[in-house]
Amino acid sequence: MIRGTTRLIAHIGYPTHTFSLANIAGALITMPHKVTTVALLDQASPAVEIAGSCNAVRRAPDGRVQGDMFDGEGFVRGIGRKGFRLQGARALVVGAGGVGSAIAAALAAAAAAELTLFDARPESAAGLAQRLREHYPRLRVTAGSKEPAGHDLVVNATPLGMKQGDPLPVDVSRLGGKTFVGEVVMSEEMTPFLKAAQARGCRVQVGTDMLFEQIPAYLEFFGLPSTTPENLRALARIRY
Repeated sequence: MIRGTTRLIAHIGYPTHTFSLANIAGALITMPHKVTTVALLDQASPAVEIAGSCNAVRRAPDGRVQGDMFDGEGFVRGIGRKGFRLQGARALVVGAGGVGSAIAAALAAAAAAELTLFDARPESAAGLAQRLREHYPRLRVTAGSKEPAGHDLVVNATPLGMKQGDPLPVDVSRLGGKTFVGEVVMSEEMTPFLKAAQARGCRVQVGTDMLFEQIPAYLEFFGLPSTTPENLRALARIRY
């Protein structure tokens, strides 16, 4: 049994001999285990350390259990595929929970110049800002504002939009027409927030794009043959 694997597999509910099998490359981690799995890793990626959660683990050749987080990677791949240039950009991330933290980490890794963070719990945004500064000292990070004006990218990483009548995450009247707007809510293709942003001339990314973009990243992480988001969408049946 490899170091750390007995603890990890027992924790997520699999028999403790699972990782001794030669054909087990790793595992995908879902809620409610994403956060508690972090403490069981031998090696965590910067995305995991910043987000405080993990959604994929693999067995390294030397026996260590490595963990990574791909929600943010999926989001960043999606906006890049749509032609948004992230290097040097200013981004506002509204929501500093698991998915918002993962997206912020991926934006920093992709060389965004400045991040503004907001959360209904100020301490969550402040904590995320501090973790980002520790990993990316040159990144300009501020917390506490959700003013969208002046940002190249605005991300809704909150649950707002999942329920009818939810308020919009930011004041869309303050969005510039050249701002790219991204969404993580998947309850419908075009959420009220995306519709409002599009009406102002903004390019947008729907919530499911993050999901389809991160699946190829998972496959690459495990060293498996990959695919494309286009192929995945063609095969998927999405019901809203």
